[in-house]
Amino acid sequence: MGSQVPKHLLKVAGKSILEHTVSKFLQTPKVSQIIIATSKSYMDEIRDVFSDFPDNIDLRIVEGGSERQYSINNALKEVLSDIPLVAIHDAVRPFIRPELIEDCCAVAEKEGGAILAVPAKDTIKRVSKEKVIVETPDRSALWQAQTPQVFKKELLFKAYQSAIDDGFVGTDDASLVERIGEKVMIVSGDRENLKITYPVDLKIAEFMFGESNE
Repeated sequence: MGSQVPKHLLKVAGKSILEHTVSKFLQTPKVSQIIIATSKSYMDEIRDVFSDFPDNIDLRIVEGGSERQYSINNALKEVLSDIPLVAIHDAVRPFIRPELIEDCCAVAEKEGGAILAVPAKDTIKRVSKEKVIVETPDRSALWQAQTPQVFKKELLFKAYQSAIDDGFVGTDDASLVERIGEKVMIVSGDRENLKITYPVDLKIAEFMFGESNE
């Protein structure tokens, strides 16, 4: 992003991206705990941001790790014992719709694991190390993964422990569950569920928030 401020603390429409994102989960009735993983130097700032958090939601701020997977593993250690499902979401996807969170949870509750995704709209090329095209996969079978990714708690814990034991680092949480042979379902997502990664994404987010406030 080219900013010294972490992406999730950049402000858009008067609030940090993180605040916008968390607010969507607070609109989801079954949510009873929210755990935020961040760098140690920003933990106090985030506590201040959420100082007036709803009393009926358990909020915890944990120190992140050097990789996304390690941050999530730290967060999993704080999950309450009576919680059956865990939803993992990118802090910088503030346009997630509460109803899609609920849809993903409903499928995960039935099947064990589910992620939001959208069909790939671009042609994808698999290439060699020398950047020679090796294959053009059938686009109709390709989906772009989004978040939240939701799993039964015991299944997710098992997948993470297996990854730790084997020293495996995956690109998302579903990949950890897949590697232990468990099924993960796709739930049709929303192309507006933008992940704010680059400066151009921030401009798009400002436009989208501006439109939603009109």
